[in-house]
Amino acid sequence: MRTRVSWLLLFTLSLAATAGAKDKSKAALPEIVLRAETAFVVIDPDAGEPLDHPTANATARDNVEKALMQWGRLRLVMDGQEADLVISVRTGSRGAPTVKGGPIDQRPGVVQPIDGGIRIGAQQGHPPNSDPTMPGPQDNGPRVSKEAGSPDDAFEVHLRNVESSAIWRYVAKDCLRAPQVTAVEQFRKAIAESEKQQKKP
Repeated sequence: MRTRVSWLLLFTLSLAATAGAKDKSKAALPEIVLRAETAFVVIDPDAGEPLDHPTANATARDNVEKALMQWGRLRLVMDGQEADLVISVRTGSRGAPTVKGGPIDQRPGVVQPIDGGIRIGAQQGHPPNSDPTMPGPQDNGPRVSKEAGSPDDAFEVHLRNVESSAIWRYVAKDCLRAPQVTAVEQFRKAIAESEKQQKKP
């Protein structure tokens, strides 16, 4: 009898923890996110490039940038030091071996065709997750990794620094794929819901 009561108590506590996690995912975004005006989109520093699609993360970054520009709420910048938000993206590995290391998130400039014009910019300085005063690893060249990464795409919103904890996150299959870019749609909905909650008495 005592064993049955213990299992029942454990089950009840696990249900309460799950309910708490669901409630937390719908929590309102902080005011600093709602007031943000600029964003810098980067490839997750821990991302690997799938061997069968070596530009997958760069393509995902471009998709997210175009979707954000079409939304029009955030102005994209090419330097993390100028950004209110840093958005990191990572495509799912889908079980394929990946290449890690090397210049995964470096680009001298960008020329993106968008509706009504072309976006041109140049990235300056170091990525927002690096410290120029710290020595880098001895071997930072590209290498093949057989680690099985997540099969899902990931979109994370950080405050100014990609190494800080994400304040909003969306992970789903193909959520960074154009033309829909579901991750940006979900972020738009999260902001709209947070603003609605803010207006409630």
